[in-house]
Amino acid sequence: MGKTTGFLEYKRQDESYIAPEKRIENYKEFTIPLKEEKLKDQGARCMDCGIPFCHSGCPLGNFIPDFNDKVYKGKWKEAAEILHKTNNFPEFTGRLCPAPCEEACVLGINEDPVTIENIEKNIVETAFNEGWIVANPPKVRTDKKVAVIGSGPAGLAAAQQLNHAGHTVTVFERDEKVGGLLRYGIPDFKMEKNVIDRRVKVLEEEGITFKTNAHVGKNIDAIQLKNDFDAIVLCGGATVRRSIPIPGSDLKGVTQAMDFLKLNNEYVDGIAEFKDIISATDKNVIVIGGGDTGSDCIGTSNRHGAKSVTNFEILSKPSEGRPAHQPWPYWPMKLKTTSSHKEGVERFFSISTKEFLGDENGKLKGLKTVEVEWIFKNGERPQLIEVPNTEKEWECELALLALGFTGAEMTLAEQFDLKMDFRTNIDASVKDYATNIPGIFAAGDMRRGQSLIVWAISEGRQAAHHVDTYLMGESNLPLKDDSDLPRV
Repeated sequence: MGKTTGFLEYKRQDESYIAPEKRIENYKEFTIPLKEEKLKDQGARCMDCGIPFCHSGCPLGNFIPDFNDKVYKGKWKEAAEILHKTNNFPEFTGRLCPAPCEEACVLGINEDPVTIENIEKNIVETAFNEGWIVANPPKVRTDKKVAVIGSGPAGLAAAQQLNHAGHTVTVFERDEKVGGLLRYGIPDFKMEKNVIDRRVKVLEEEGITFKTNAHVGKNIDAIQLKNDFDAIVLCGGATVRRSIPIPGSDLKGVTQAMDFLKLNNEYVDGIAEFKDIISATDKNVIVIGGGDTGSDCIGTSNRHGAKSVTNFEILSKPSEGRPAHQPWPYWPMKLKTTSSHKEGVERFFSISTKEFLGDENGKLKGLKTVEVEWIFKNGERPQLIEVPNTEKEWECELALLALGFTGAEMTLAEQFDLKMDFRTNIDASVKDYATNIPGIFAAGDMRRGQSLIVWAISEGRQAAHHVDTYLMGESNLPLKDDSDLPRV
């Protein structure tokens, strides 16, 4: 390492933000980057520890100490080369990953961990700005053709890796533009969509073909696709949204979070007009679900000019620090306060929605809740009980359901006669990502269930190795042993 005492000399310093009252006026990214010298100081904090646990915390196995060292020394191009050895799209993870690597950082035992995610983002942004990221098409093509269904991070990673191996790759995307939930589920204030577009341009220059408005099983015949391609990789995500089966759930104003976010992203992109989206303007908005999707709904509602924004979470309020039963280097379930939360929201934990209340026209006007308590007994699943005399009614004209996803849609499984697992994901082997039908593989959320972007990229890369082996008998594509990694 370049500076072995760096962690003693420099404190952690993160990017700053534009003030909330200014940033909610638009949908632009609002981080204020650190100066280069400050970034070098942050790279210098990497400890040269004997065992870099950040490697095991990262599903991609990024060479984190190596690129930190290059940043400290000002060797940004070398840092970018190291970063891209394991991560196809650090511009995505550098903005959107919850950074399990930082929770596993050895320095994090008794100090603030290294700012790995921010360093990663600045490496790739420097590389794009300097023109170092250019198309790298394969020198030799095989005679094999591969179809990738779904253009989210798993699909894009699988496509790029298989293209590097020389196969002719076509990506099928059912929406109007490439990106999956990166484009339609992530608000622009977290990642502007030109970040996707510039990477897709590189992938196209490398020889990958993208077909949009191409819904396999609907306007694209699945059986014909199987006949036309030597292998198929399913990367359609876990897109079946969890509902809330209580009275009034069919009222106008009870809305799935992903419908709300997708329409708004289309509006920001110029595809839709504001009058055609689901508006939170001048409404009392209640977001049900305390995860990242709920946070995105909060930020979007504030940008619409909501009258009030409230967030419900049925789980107990997490601790602000690392819980005792989740010691370093494990991923801790602790209280997360996002930039969207800081823009304005009232948060409630241990609260359950009992009923949606409507007016005579079938429109949502409020909801009824009750406080709950979780009872834990040794060896048993926790039990949820209602706290007596805690029912309450809330004024609400827009309820956004950010409750996660239950699994993959059935269309492709039915069309290809694929087996599903008990969680309604495509049943594909953890050993080689293969389904029960020869030549068809699955990766990402469609295989493992709802997860992180960094896991999706890892899955796409892993699947590509096994597809290449299936086609050619062996593969030179990298393969990472992830069998011991925690399932974040």
